[in-house]
Amino acid sequence: MGEFRGRFGKISIVGCGAVGGFYGAKLCRTGRDVHFLLRSDFEAVRSGGVRIRSVDGDFQAHPTAARSPEEIGLCDLVIVALKSTANHRLGELLSPLVGQHTALLTLQNGLGNEIALATVYPDRPILGGMCFVCLNRIEPGVIHHIAHGKIVMGRHGSTPEELTEAVAALIRSSGILVDVSPDLERAQWEKLVWNIPFNGLGVAGAAGLEATLAGELKADQPIGSCLATDALLDGGPWEQLVTELMGEVIAAGLALGHDLSPDIGEHQRNRTRVMKAYLASTPIDFERGLPLELDALFRLPLGQAQATGVETPRLAALCDLLAQLDDRRKASVSDAV
Repeated sequence: MGEFRGRFGKISIVGCGAVGGFYGAKLCRTGRDVHFLLRSDFEAVRSGGVRIRSVDGDFQAHPTAARSPEEIGLCDLVIVALKSTANHRLGELLSPLVGQHTALLTLQNGLGNEIALATVYPDRPILGGMCFVCLNRIEPGVIHHIAHGKIVMGRHGSTPEELTEAVAALIRSSGILVDVSPDLERAQWEKLVWNIPFNGLGVAGAAGLEATLAGELKADQPIGSCLATDALLDGGPWEQLVTELMGEVIAAGLALGHDLSPDIGEHQRNRTRVMKAYLASTPIDFERGLPLELDALFRLPLGQAQATGVETPRLAALCDLLAQLDDRRKASVSDAV
């Protein structure tokens, strides 16, 4: 970025749930000028700030709370932590924040988010970050940090340069470990090794093992509770599914040319055990009746895997079942209206 000025005087967080709230609060705690764009949590954050209950020590931060991007105005850095299901609103939410000196960092899950940002802002530097962290928003303005926290980030469409390193240094100044990757897409596939099984099977578990294996939801089949990570790492059939899905994702990533470690699946399972009964973000969305991040987390990876010729029967069945479950959610919302 030729116009990079070596500072981030004003930072906005767009998408202030668990991820945006946690990392935004960490930055705010360093004394940075941090602005949160909020909806339902506006009153709680305006009056009491953001409270972080953390394994590393509780703290409270007081970012500037805003209900509209126009209240915030132009920023030096915009951090996007929206659900990918809201990407159709990027222009609406970000345009008042983005000027000729603004950099954008997405901390969203899955594939395609950097492309979505670059489509709206083709002349702006786009960075992507994968958050290896265990978080839940437990009430308005309150976030529970259970474990981990590292971010792996890179530059979209380019190798890391001065701006990438500067943003990484900014986040490191808040106490967060940041690795800069020369290959952003490789880092995304490493994160998918975790996201696809634990987010996907967490939801699919509500339909049961038989439906998950078949990729088919029977008519009028009752839906139970989603599965947390400890239930998925049961040493039995669910953990076998986790392992098989991880194997398919690793095979797809390798076929796409990404140098993924053959031990990454085992590493991800082992680091997940310390989370105990952790419910990932997609099961939480499902239980709240919210749209699932089907495209970014599941369909786009499946499409890229299929384009390489890699066989992914478990991922294909999972995508089918999740789509059926999401359709049932939509129908229940429609019936309620």
